[in-house]
Amino acid sequence: MKIINLSDTDTIVNRYLAEIRDVEYQQNRLLFRNNIKRIGEMLAYEISKTLTYKPHNVTTPLGTAVTRLPQDDIVLATIFRAGLPLHEGFLNVFDHAGNAFVSAYREYTDEQHTEVGIHVEYLATPPLDDKVLIITDPMLATGGSLEMGYRAFITKGEPRHTHVACVIATPEGIEHVKKTFPDDRTTVWCAAIDERLNEHKYILPGLGDAGDLCYGEKI
Repeated sequence: MKIINLSDTDTIVNRYLAEIRDVEYQQNRLLFRNNIKRIGEMLAYEISKTLTYKPHNVTTPLGTAVTRLPQDDIVLATIFRAGLPLHEGFLNVFDHAGNAFVSAYREYTDEQHTEVGIHVEYLATPPLDDKVLIITDPMLATGGSLEMGYRAFITKGEPRHTHVACVIATPEGIEHVKKTFPDDRTTVWCAAIDERLNEHKYILPGLGDAGDLCYGEKI
């Protein structure tokens, strides 16, 4: 399994990430969501380099141009609700892609909020057989909701390759993906890999709750 960490190189993504981590910047939800989208666009561009391309003729007013276009059938998948801005950034780049959505969220199962369960209750997806599946999940913390989302998606077909795209990941989350996703058909892309999870299963130093920062607090 390939793990691609964009923070290993100097790119403009580092600025977008630094801004959404900043507690003052986070006060403006519009700016926060826009930077999540921009990180999605950058990740999508990097993933586009791995696709299969073939020559294609384009008729212009003055002749014929030959270019190379991607041939893969792509499905962009996301997990409600935090994944929506990242998904939108990908859709800005892969505008011909199919779209899939699942509701998978964490539920604390003890009073101390240290044990986490995952609940899935909604799924909408096109067929996935032989598709390139790109799952956008901004915070790869434990990997539990990602695994449950993935298991829900593949009830509708077996993707040829799965890309997991996140803004911030943890070593624990990445290890969980390695254990639960097909090793030879999965690539993990992230803007950064942070230190660890705290006792409440939040990423440190992370950026807080991405869903709340995008859309407001929930009850």
